[in-house]
Amino acid sequence: MTGDAALRPLGSSPRNRWQVDAARADLVRQPAPSRPIRVDAGNKEITLDLARTAIVVIDMQNDFCHPEGWLAHIGVDVTPARAPIEPLQKLLPALRAEDVPVIWLNWGNRPDRLNLSPALLHVYNGDGASVGLGDPLPESGAHVLELGSWSAATVDELVAEPDDIHVAKYRMSGFVDTPLDSILRNLDITTVLFAGVNADQCVLCTLQDANFRGYDTILLEDCSATTSPDFCMQATVYNVRQCFGFVVDSANLLAGLDEATGS
Repeated sequence: MTGDAALRPLGSSPRNRWQVDAARADLVRQPAPSRPIRVDAGNKEITLDLARTAIVVIDMQNDFCHPEGWLAHIGVDVTPARAPIEPLQKLLPALRAEDVPVIWLNWGNRPDRLNLSPALLHVYNGDGASVGLGDPLPESGAHVLELGSWSAATVDELVAEPDDIHVAKYRMSGFVDTPLDSILRNLDITTVLFAGVNADQCVLCTLQDANFRGYDTILLEDCSATTSPDFCMQATVYNVRQCFGFVVDSANLLAGLDEATGS
């Protein structure tokens, strides 16, 4: 029955779709043709399939990366957190041109904070009197990392396109209590590129959970950063390479794209 013109497509993604009518259901998915590219991952060359690859950009938000955001308010130098902006400005258009889904995974609390436990609130407001998750910043009044607020918005320098995908999280891992896994599976994704901040916290936790769920995971080192001490980034790179996947520089990924496409 595959390819029968009388059948109608049923599914949110062309990569995971049935064909149906009142009497029949054709469960045969039509696989996308493989589009392999070779990439230098430092300790070995890897080949990945662009047809089944997505990039997840984590927490490149005003509260983490803007000099008037939350981290800056509490005295953190956000200069390191801004380092991924320039390489992502070059990489994301190239990936979109190859039909690689771009997923923005941003921290976004409910206004009533009913998705935040006391244990999570305590991490950022240990004395109960500080400016923590959901509290207004004294200067702007913007509520820290609240979904829909300026605080939770992606920095202006990184512009989302209409076909990009947005997922809100409110844990270190973007897989906990979010639709991220369902979205990746509907897109028939097996390889996930990871970028954003903080590399040793939300990026690493999400990458680890992706690995635990069977995805191939690649940390984009120059597209990731942290405001933690340098040894935290070093440990993150070591652990990803040792235990959870591969570490790649975006320039090497772009070189692999150029080689594969002949551009």
